[in-house]
Amino acid sequence: MGRVGVLLLNLGGPDRLEDVGPFLFNLFSDPEIIRLPFPWLQRPLAWLISSRRTKKSQENYKQIGGGSPLRRITEAQGEALKEQLGALGQEATIYVGMRYWHPYTEEAIAKIIQDKIEHLVILPLYPQFSISTSGSSFRLLEKLWKENTKLQSINYTVIPSWHKQQGYLQAMADLIVQELSQIANPDEAHIFFSAHGVPKNYVEEAGDPYEQEIEECTYLIMQTLNRPNFYTLAYQSRVGPVEWLQPYTEDAIKELGTKGTKDLVVVPISFVSEHIETLQEIDIEYRELAEEAGIHNFRRVPALNTNPVFIKALADLVIDALEAPSLKLSQVTQMKKKVKIYPPERWEWGMTTSAEVWNGRIAMLGFIALIIELVTGHGLLHMVGLL
Repeated sequence: MGRVGVLLLNLGGPDRLEDVGPFLFNLFSDPEIIRLPFPWLQRPLAWLISSRRTKKSQENYKQIGGGSPLRRITEAQGEALKEQLGALGQEATIYVGMRYWHPYTEEAIAKIIQDKIEHLVILPLYPQFSISTSGSSFRLLEKLWKENTKLQSINYTVIPSWHKQQGYLQAMADLIVQELSQIANPDEAHIFFSAHGVPKNYVEEAGDPYEQEIEECTYLIMQTLNRPNFYTLAYQSRVGPVEWLQPYTEDAIKELGTKGTKDLVVVPISFVSEHIETLQEIDIEYRELAEEAGIHNFRRVPALNTNPVFIKALADLVIDALEAPSLKLSQVTQMKKKVKIYPPERWEWGMTTSAEVWNGRIAMLGFIALIIELVTGHGLLHMVGLL
């Protein structure tokens, strides 16, 4: 087959406290994270948001050791995957490409070219597809492929999502069972799936299949688990004034507390590695919230990390992808219900869906401009004497 490579895609995270500000700027500069009608506003808004959030985020990272473990864990997953593939008779070089911090996707691509890889499997470490995760990385890769002629000779294939993969489902079920076994009455524990949220309009306006795939995945894990426990799916990590997918994790925990839930087993369903959302948001913030709500036995299922069953699932995905017809980056959005990847659709006159969406975006820009003016003390309203 020739030289085979596997490109693992992930978000990335700041290694040190001084990396937090630049990391946040990179994150909010991505139009798939904050969608604006005018691209020239992206970087100024990213600077404003990251400047205001850096100190608070640094305090959160201090609580988990001063930086994100995501790079270390992802590289360990890559090493474990390489070993597992070798055991299955498939030699491959593993590359890690992070979207918002080192090692960047561009750095990984440069190494792939240098190593003269002939066959490449692009594997996002997001089980469920979303515009803001896999979609953002695919958009970047498509751009790199168009700009660099050296990439044209690589026979590559994309794995868009893998939330139904049986080995992955079994690994998740196994970890849940481990936590349930530590509870006196395991069948009475409430299993609480907490997924990273996305703005609701990503699903309703842009056709993001994320919510559907999260719901399917949760159901399939419970089917694999085959236990009588009640369960809840909720969404965490929302930012900004717009509505995100609901129910929100904090609200759902409070509601379970009012219903008398005592044993709560939290499952970080959209995360395959430990990072800030699991180690700080769930383990510290939501644990305290649960205690206040009267839920005194709060247990959290660990992220998959290098779980052997999970690593075998990734290896199976790679081998299946190498044997199947290749799937190109340009085909992904067609498979995902023609998801509208940035830039957004053109505005239309009249009472149309497009006009309604753009009116909402323009109103959001007005709100952002007002906030900036209130914060800085400068702007149009100050000039005309209204503030």
